[in-house]
Amino acid sequence: MKKWFTGAGHEIFFEEILEIIKIHSSQEGTVYIGSDSMLQKQKCVFCTAICLLGETEQSNRYFISRTRSHAKKFKTLLQRITAEVQNSIDMGLKLLEHCPTIKIELHLDISDTNKESKTSKFADMLVGYAKGSGFDCKIKPDAFTAYCVADKHSK
Repeated sequence: MKKWFTGAGHEIFFEEILEIIKIHSSQEGTVYIGSDSMLQKQKCVFCTAICLLGETEQSNRYFISRTRSHAKKFKTLLQRITAEVQNSIDMGLKLLEHCPTIKIELHLDISDTNKESKTSKFADMLVGYAKGSGFDCKIKPDAFTAYCVADKHSK
């Protein structure tokens, strides 16, 4: 079972996060989900973040979960980036099971196809994958949940 933490680093049960999300959703708040990864020696650390942004400062918060895999499983950047997107899609689907009316936006840690970055060549495919799974999504520079929050906690 995955461990979840608040932005302040306190452990929290996933069921508690679901209750917070239900309240957030009832106040017209959007749920943003993003994942990032970092290769560290023989490990690949994945972080998935759930961000809640609302009308008041008290409704703005986030939760993270980290997992580790053997780096050998991700021999290419495409494999790793696809796993990040899959983690976000899986989390979005899990949240929808418990809270079917919530508004979710996935944030993908990939650059625009017009940019000269390592991930830009995968943008169309991965955006299509996320949208084909039923989610609105954003990429850099608008994907703050992935490239800011999840990135911070994947290190």
